[in-house]
Amino acid sequence: MDSIRELLISDSAISLAVGGLVIGFVFGFAVYRTNFCTMGSLSDILNFADYRRFRAWLLAIAVAMTGAQMLQMAGVVDLSRSMYLSSNLNWFGNVAGGFLFGFGMAFTGGCTSRNLVRAGGGDIRSLIVLLVVGIFAYMTIGGLFGPVRAELQQRTQIDLSSLQIASQGMDDMLARLAGLESGISAIIVALVIAGGFFIYCFKDQSFRASPGHIISGLAVGLCVVAGWALTGLSYDEFADRAQSPVSLSYVRPSGDTLEYLMRFTAGMIPAFGVASVIGALGGAFASALSMRRFQLMTFADTGDTLRNLGGAALMGIGGVLALGCTVGQAITGLSTLALGSLVTFAMIVAGCVLGLKTIEKSLTG
Repeated sequence: MDSIRELLISDSAISLAVGGLVIGFVFGFAVYRTNFCTMGSLSDILNFADYRRFRAWLLAIAVAMTGAQMLQMAGVVDLSRSMYLSSNLNWFGNVAGGFLFGFGMAFTGGCTSRNLVRAGGGDIRSLIVLLVVGIFAYMTIGGLFGPVRAELQQRTQIDLSSLQIASQGMDDMLARLAGLESGISAIIVALVIAGGFFIYCFKDQSFRASPGHIISGLAVGLCVVAGWALTGLSYDEFADRAQSPVSLSYVRPSGDTLEYLMRFTAGMIPAFGVASVIGALGGAFASALSMRRFQLMTFADTGDTLRNLGGAALMGIGGVLALGCTVGQAITGLSTLALGSLVTFAMIVAGCVLGLKTIEKSLTG
């Protein structure tokens, strides 16, 4: 393991770029091939009482959480260095941002990652959605909405260190409350959440009989694990600008990709997030070609255009407020055992359900 770490650190920029491309490609190929869709999973529940795609989402979370915690115990990655385990609990951002993102994705027909793979399959509508998501994400980070976001975050966040809690990790909270060692508490929390999700998924006979859904959950979860492994092994604390460990997320990276394309000569090697976006587009494109489904398509009418653009704006704003999306928070973030990620996951579901019901009501009059 040390030899692999030394190899990756010797040129971490190239390692992260190439690794991001490969992981993103696998992610895009698998998501397109298996029709993994978080918004679609909630639509399936509401319209057909079909929980299989939702179980695939939970399976991805369970796999990612199990893998990330195993990497942590093996010393491959230090998850405490990730943005998810800050000692400041951004509860307002998790609640409001998660809800806005979920509500918005109902109007765009899918989350950021789903629109990413659709764009790879020829959907020009999804490509425009991604552009709007990226623009509004950057507007919320440091643009027009940046000062408001920063002020809200400053006024609402809870400093857990004042309560002698190391981070917002649920394992750290359990360790503080029960007086346990952090390693033991992490195992307990992971067993309860990941174990519960595994049981929930595989107790259902229809899910067990659906290999496509099982493969989709496993593939997405393992891609997140691979991201943690790569960025964990590539982390160099002695570098001039050490890059914190990350894994798959697609809201801010959509904006980062736009910036990269516009300022390519300022830094020709893409960061992990940008590389994973490009890789996912390539993977979806390859998958669409292999299935003979690549087809150019666009908005149906003016109403469809406005719904998608509005939803994309909400996803860009909400994704930044919540520090992630259905992948970036609900899978990647939750794999670190962060409480904020769990809150965001719940609010994304709530927002999407309300969004889907709002659309249904508008269509039925």
